Amino acid sequence: MLKKLRRDKLGRNVITAVAVVAAAFLQTFVIQTFIRPSGLLSGGFTGIAILIDRITSLFGSNFSTSLGMILLNLPVAWACSKSISKRFTLFSLIQVFLASAFLKILHFEPIFEDIILNVLYGGVLYGFAIVMALRGNASSGGTDFIALYVSNKTGKSIWTQVFMGNVILLSIFGAIFGWDYAGYSILFQFVSTMVISTFHHRYERVTLQITTTKGPEMAKEYVKTFRHGISCVEAVGGYSGRDMYLLHTVVSSYEVPDMVTLFLEVDENVIVNMLKTQQFYGRFYRAPME
Repeated sequence: MLKKLRRDKLGRNVITAVAVVAAAFLQTFVIQTFIRPSGLLSGGFTGIAILIDRITSLFGSNFSTSLGMILLNLPVAWACSKSISKRFTLFSLIQVFLASAFLKILHFEPIFEDIILNVLYGGVLYGFAIVMALRGNASSGGTDFIALYVSNKTGKSIWTQVFMGNVILLSIFGAIFGWDYAGYSILFQFVSTMVISTFHHRYERVTLQITTTKGPEMAKEYVKTFRHGISCVEAVGGYSGRDMYLLHTVVSSYEVPDMVTLFLEVDENVIVNMLKTQQFYGRFYRAPME
C-alpha cells in the first residue's frame, strides 16, 4: 500500500507532508528537552540561529531563534532550488517554518539532568528528525540544502564535510561560552551525523543481478519505470535446464525496495541478488528529488 502511494503524486505529497510535520515536531522536542537545558549547540543553520541568540543575550538583547531559522534558510533555499526541485525546496521550507512555529507554541520539559544522557539521546533523536525529513523526500533546511545540492552534482554524500563545518561553528561557540559545552556539542553533532550516515543512503550504489524467465518483459517495465540502463543476457538454468535470462543493473540503494516490488509483479519467481558497488564509471541516471 505504501509503495503504491509513493508512485501516486497525491500519495507522495501526503507521505512527505507527514514526514515534514513529524520531523519538525521531533526537532522541536530535542531542542527544548535536550539541547537548551544542557547549554548545547546543534549544528547547521539552527545552531547558527541559537548561537546568534546566545551572543545577543550577552549584550542584554534578544534575537529570536525561530526568526533566525527562517531568515537564514530563505536565501540558501532560493540559491539551491535550481538544482533541487521546487517541490523538495517547498516542503523543506515548510519543515523550517513548522519547526520555528513549534518552538514558539510547544513547551517540553527536560527529562535528564545528566549532560551525557542529553548528548546521547538528543544526538540520536536529532539525527532521526533529519533522516525522517530526508526519507520523506524533503529536508530540515539549512546545511541539508547545501549537502544535497553538492551531492546532486557529484553523486557523493558529504555528511562528513558537513560535520567538519559544524565543528568550526562549535569551536566559535566554545571560544565564547566555554570549551566544555563546545566539546559536548561536538559529541552531540557527531552522534547525530552518524545516525544520518547510517540511515540515509540515497547516493550509495549497488549492483542488482536478476534471474528470471521473463527477461525482455522485465527489462521493458524496469526501464519505463526507473529509466536506468539494464543488460539482459540469455542463460540456461543449471538445475532446471530451462531457458533463463540474467539481468544486470547499477542503481541507488534508495530505489531497491521499489525495484524488487516491480520485479515480483512481473515474475513472482524472480531471483534478485544485490552486491555493493565500490566504484562505478560511466553515465548514471539519478532520480530527481521531486
